[in-house]
Amino acid sequence: MSVPVRRRTRATVLLAVLGMTASLAAACGSGDSGGDGDQITITLSGPNQWNNDPQSFGPAWEDLIARFEEEEPGIDIETTVLPVAEFAQTLSTQLSAGTAPELIFNQAPHTPDQVHALDEYLEQPNPYVEGNERWLDLFNQDYFGPDAGTARNATGNYEFIPFNLAIIGVYYNADIMAEAGVEAPIETWGELLDACGAINDAGYVPFSMDQGWLGQGWTLGIIGSMLLSSHAEEWNQFAADGQPGTATQLTQKSMARAILTGELDPVETPEVAETMRLLKQFFDECATPNWSGVAGGAAFIGYDDFIGGRAAMTYGTNFAAENLADVDWEWATMPFPTIAPEDSELSTGQAAQFGASTGGTSYMIPATTEGEELEAAIKFLQFASSPEGGQPWLDGSGGIPAAADAEPAPGLEGLMTGAWFEAPTVPAVTFVPKAKNGQSVYDGFLLGSKSLDEQLAEMRTDWTEWARELAADGGWTEDWAQQ
Repeated sequence: MSVPVRRRTRATVLLAVLGMTASLAAACGSGDSGGDGDQITITLSGPNQWNNDPQSFGPAWEDLIARFEEEEPGIDIETTVLPVAEFAQTLSTQLSAGTAPELIFNQAPHTPDQVHALDEYLEQPNPYVEGNERWLDLFNQDYFGPDAGTARNATGNYEFIPFNLAIIGVYYNADIMAEAGVEAPIETWGELLDACGAINDAGYVPFSMDQGWLGQGWTLGIIGSMLLSSHAEEWNQFAADGQPGTATQLTQKSMARAILTGELDPVETPEVAETMRLLKQFFDECATPNWSGVAGGAAFIGYDDFIGGRAAMTYGTNFAAENLADVDWEWATMPFPTIAPEDSELSTGQAAQFGASTGGTSYMIPATTEGEELEAAIKFLQFASSPEGGQPWLDGSGGIPAAADAEPAPGLEGLMTGAWFEAPTVPAVTFVPKAKNGQSVYDGFLLGSKSLDEQLAEMRTDWTEWARELAADGGWTEDWAQQ
């Protein structure tokens, strides 16, 4: 799944800036014209997924806000930008204290009672879409709908609204690859290790990495999903609504059941140990040598080394591409390589997959938001998730639409084909309890201060606690859920 090599600027970003300017002028004009003076101000708080600016999500986002405020002159939207490494703890603490703002990023650890269930709103028309009879129908049903396994929480309710879909890929510096004699795309794990050696010999970092959780979690999830795919049929016990049945991708309830029944045990399931062995091999042979001392950032993992032309490869989301607008080297993307049978005796031959998901830009409303603020928050979610309201932002931010009738941003078509775009049957096996959410929990093992056996034992504890938390949050009554 490579895409054509891209160089220099993205026209869509320039269009977004121009659109923002026009919309801001219109918004200011409507504000100056008067009104009843009863302005409602709500705050949206979350991490910056697009750039390293601590103040703004970027011009395309500012344009989205301006267009909404022009449409709804009685509502003002303020954006609070949180550091990527800290947003989860910050928002979780605010939810517990009852001080969270009106709209928060959905990946903050929480219990279902801390946020509003949105089911009743999703059953009603979206007022920003002419002829719509049910808001839920606007979304791509494969990712956000009745049968989508990741669309609802443990109690079976919808609690967030996706503005886009997200998928990561391996971005690479084509100039460095050529200098090192590496041909892309890299197809297999063995080829990846050979490429890392050649890139090292050429004087570059093979794969930029930092101390943040994402680099560890994404790599582990990709590898684990491949190796554990042979167990999918055995573990697939619950449908997306939490009732007995099956789902295209194993639901959290199915995974929790496998853990609590002992069918999936990090200490006893050999594929988990093999996943961790390969994860450490990747960090030892490919990652930035001092990765544990590199601050985590947005857009790309190990941002400075990759943008600075010192690293050949890194992970980036689909909306990270705009950060390459001013580099003076050629770049392209590819999937993470597949664990082939010659790479591991536990290989299933399953191609590497990540899959687009609603884990991109998705927001929810704290239960403490009430009255006019609740109504205003719902309106913004409706506007941002509508094709007309969200499309300019998608174009300017590199977004893959969550709405069925929206179009992917130009240049992203290559990320939306092949096995890599398909969701793996076994989801990423990065199960951590709420208290550890967003933490780099594998540092000790990857740095050599913790043995594999010690790491697997800790994972058993973490995975069990994760499953028990889900069971409690969902009020599951099955016998296995009480273990």
